[in-house]
Amino acid sequence: MKGWWGRILRVDLTNNKVWVQEYSEDVAKNFIGGRGLAAWILWNEAKNVDPLGPDNKLIFASGPFNGLPTPSGGKMVIAAKSPITGGYGDGNLGTMATVHLRKAGYDALVVEGKAKKPVYIYIENDNVSILSAEGLWGKTTFETEKELKEIHGKNVGVLSIGPGGENLVKYAVVISQEGRAAGRPGMGAVMGSKNLKAVVIKGTKEIPVADKEKLRELSQEAYNKILNSPGYPFWHRQGTMAALEWTNENSALPTRNFSDGSFEFARSIDGFTMEGMKVKQRGCPYCNMPCGNVVLDAEGQESELDYENVALLGSNLGLGKLNEVSVLNRIADEMGLDTISLGVAISYVMEAKEKGLIKDDAAPEFGDFKKAKQLALDIAYRRTELGNFAAEGVKAMAEKLGAKDFAMHVKGLEVSGYNCFIYPAMALAYGTSAIGAHHKEAWVIAWEIGTAPIEGEKAQKVEYKITYDPEKAAKVIELQRLRGGLFEMLTACRLPWVEVGLSLDYYPKLLEAITGVKYTWDDLYKAADRVYALIRAYWVREYDGNWNREMDYPPERWFKEGLKTGPHKGEHLEKDKYDALLSEYYKLRGWDERGIPKKETLKEFELDFVIPELEKVTQLE
Repeated sequence: MKGWWGRILRVDLTNNKVWVQEYSEDVAKNFIGGRGLAAWILWNEAKNVDPLGPDNKLIFASGPFNGLPTPSGGKMVIAAKSPITGGYGDGNLGTMATVHLRKAGYDALVVEGKAKKPVYIYIENDNVSILSAEGLWGKTTFETEKELKEIHGKNVGVLSIGPGGENLVKYAVVISQEGRAAGRPGMGAVMGSKNLKAVVIKGTKEIPVADKEKLRELSQEAYNKILNSPGYPFWHRQGTMAALEWTNENSALPTRNFSDGSFEFARSIDGFTMEGMKVKQRGCPYCNMPCGNVVLDAEGQESELDYENVALLGSNLGLGKLNEVSVLNRIADEMGLDTISLGVAISYVMEAKEKGLIKDDAAPEFGDFKKAKQLALDIAYRRTELGNFAAEGVKAMAEKLGAKDFAMHVKGLEVSGYNCFIYPAMALAYGTSAIGAHHKEAWVIAWEIGTAPIEGEKAQKVEYKITYDPEKAAKVIELQRLRGGLFEMLTACRLPWVEVGLSLDYYPKLLEAITGVKYTWDDLYKAADRVYALIRAYWVREYDGNWNREMDYPPERWFKEGLKTGPHKGEHLEKDKYDALLSEYYKLRGWDERGIPKKETLKEFELDFVIPELEKVTQLE
């Protein structure tokens, strides 16, 4: 094979065993890499396992674009059965670890078992060691990476967990490069459950490619297109932070636990305010449009911001000072906590206190930065009753309090930065995401509103009317095929396409130059649909067949309440119309009315091996 090594590095921490598994060319072509390879491994190997038990598999998966000079191709997918949802979980991050993993001669690393004491894995090409991490346990992710680079040199990739992962916070993440995070559905907790503090990788091999000169030409051309895009200068200034003004203008900004869509202090936490505070920018490997805007926070320390961090830890908590929001963001990164879920968990506590459901004096109210900061630390260390409670996530908190109407999650994963009282397509994207409520797979709200946040230097407020046209379901699938399929399999960042308009046609051409395999767009869409069907089958199997269409509903708040302010005051989603849109989505996907892939669909995607497993837990159409 060219472009793929066809090799998976396996580490069993229980038995202190390391080996290499080879996989077939058919698997490589059908699942491509990244999320595709991870889903294939989890289906085959993580059946009905305890997410925090030794039998769960923690997968670090790269794709054909990684370790090579491809546009923003420095991504890695980290996947496992999720402790917060009980289904498929993954996330991607930009990291030198993906470059080094590929140059070490592997397409993925799979970790299983549990070490008796804290360890870290050191990989240098074919030499793999399981080393003591007892001196690192308890340290922040920033401290851990710094110490490991002092030991192994700066030219390595480091992935680590903080106290959040060590203490099995259900939304703990894996961190790299002081602010790059992966695995919202608790991948950091899975890593902690294995007593695995970090993975350090150094690779020096040359990745075999089909046409090195063609790859170089295409990549250079694509990099030049990015730099010369009309949208590049504004992107370079604000990055994803441009979305804050835009969502606020269009009643989509999460505000006070998603109870409203606009925030009175939005200007104080938006991209323009960030510009005045910015001290540097950071980017992922092979990226020439860096989005990591670094500011000095209220404690004089560096904090790398993007829109999701600020929306969920800012307006969603009623906090209107960007330097204070930046402190919460930095704490989340140091502790190894997902900024999105942390923000939603704290906002749930705030609203529960407001409603008299939580009496604890330590519980913050909306706008209380000091108590929010204390709660974030208490969550990471699980050191108070309230911190331990909030560390379980919003779904668990809501079930314990019997207060589900304002619990903002789908399938247990907290909603990210778009409030959908009036946006049914985006609500559908959240409902049908492969991991729970996350935006990365179908950022359909820009299409639904009709304008993107960085088309100009002033956000546009759009005349908008709620519609439930069937084309909205088709658009969600189109974007899932690209964002949650193609980019997650390659594995590459979607921002060059989304934000500065790099033509999608570069991606199959680059893939062919790397692998020698000519994929048509139909081939790539089929591969994406194959992965979505397999992931959905995984959910159904892990839920023992207890599956229905309500699993794909967005939070009740968007149906039962209305926006509190703005031109759409009082408006909200209608459940019967959302249901019709969901049925259209299922029909287009070839899934039944419960949201389960039909037999003919599974056969069409060469997933025949899934059918007997699913038929053990449910009846297939």
